[in-house]
Amino acid sequence: MAGSQLSGLDVAFLCMEGENTPMHMGAVVIFRPEGRVDPRQLAKLLAERAARIPKLRLRARTSFFPPGAATWAEDPDFDASRHIHLHHASGLYEPDPLAAYASRWIAEPLNRNRPLWDLHLVTGLPGNEFAVLLKLHHALSDGAGAFAIASGLLDRRPIPVRAAKVVPEVPVRSPFETVKDTLSATWAQAGEAAGITSSILRASRPYPISPLSAPASMERSLGFVRLDQGDLRRIRKTHGGTTNDVVLAVLTGALRDWLINRGLHADGRSLRALIPVSVRARRGEDGGNKLSGYLCDLPIGIDDPVRRLRLIRRTMAHNKAAGPARGPGAFPLLADKVPPAVHRLAGRVTGQAAPLLFDTVVTNVPVPGVGLTLDGAALREVYPFVPLAPRQALGIAVVTYRDSVHIGLQANGAAVPDIGSLRDAVLKSTASLCDLSD
Repeated sequence: MAGSQLSGLDVAFLCMEGENTPMHMGAVVIFRPEGRVDPRQLAKLLAERAARIPKLRLRARTSFFPPGAATWAEDPDFDASRHIHLHHASGLYEPDPLAAYASRWIAEPLNRNRPLWDLHLVTGLPGNEFAVLLKLHHALSDGAGAFAIASGLLDRRPIPVRAAKVVPEVPVRSPFETVKDTLSATWAQAGEAAGITSSILRASRPYPISPLSAPASMERSLGFVRLDQGDLRRIRKTHGGTTNDVVLAVLTGALRDWLINRGLHADGRSLRALIPVSVRARRGEDGGNKLSGYLCDLPIGIDDPVRRLRLIRRTMAHNKAAGPARGPGAFPLLADKVPPAVHRLAGRVTGQAAPLLFDTVVTNVPVPGVGLTLDGAALREVYPFVPLAPRQALGIAVVTYRDSVHIGLQANGAAVPDIGSLRDAVLKSTASLCDLSD
């Protein structure tokens, strides 16, 4: 990947970044070892594995042509151990020392002069557990690609042997046919871009007044929520929908109760969520961000949990029927077609316009359901975190791992000092739907 050019969307993530709006993803991963852990030996193991992951050795470097572009270059002074830090948690002063430490850690921007990642190893957790806190800049990859990178830090698993694929013979095409196909593809892309632009203009809210808007702040507050997969299956069995539909309904109920408890009006309102969609598999490509998205109205103004779920199911079914290449939520595809120079000139302004389209982000990060380990210690919990868009107070990321659904809440700490109340509201909302699913 060294020497390859960043895509338009990758450059956009670099350009949207500001002092109060770091554009990195994060994850807090908790492991349970069988015996005592030697932090220095574990940090050495992580450094050795990180050094073997090509993307973790790269830094973004501005190039002269095309104007505003950037390329990935090997860091000549790369030392993985410089990106890894040790911390021993203490519960003497904070009720949840891991969440408190992770909140301070996630708020710190990455050093743009070095490879764009950072790892903290936190020991001293209850039950002899330890946590790995990993940050990756969004310019480096999307959520699906981020797990592929991070998996290189984990213990290797046996790879099943698969039968070799038979590659069909490609027929020789005439120059005329090649030119014709190229022009057709260009015309189709222009039509796709025009369609997305039209959808964005229709969906934009000129003067959005959102209870989840907030002035910029360097403070961050993280919340961890763990739900039982069995509860969500019960809800699905009774009321239908996908696991993602159920999670969106749970979050909608939680946001409704949380806002009401803060003295804010919820009845008759909705919050609009951006649901990122990976198009990596569809394009069959590796590399940086391969994203589109859907917009989904979360009906916080409705008191009935089942009715909320039905409305969300209907909205998401409509989105999926249209596909990830259409609609206003597909603006990442449009951003990928914009020349890098435009992102350099207008990146900050474009980022500030996010509230015109959506109030929060709810992303689902794919993780395999097989048991994962680090130096033999079992992975028990994994909480992902999505960066906050400018002027927005809350971002939500979800991972399904084995028998649990893990939800990472990242909030603007100055605007949302009560992240624990939102975490409790998520648990209460899940219980409400479960009670209606017996």
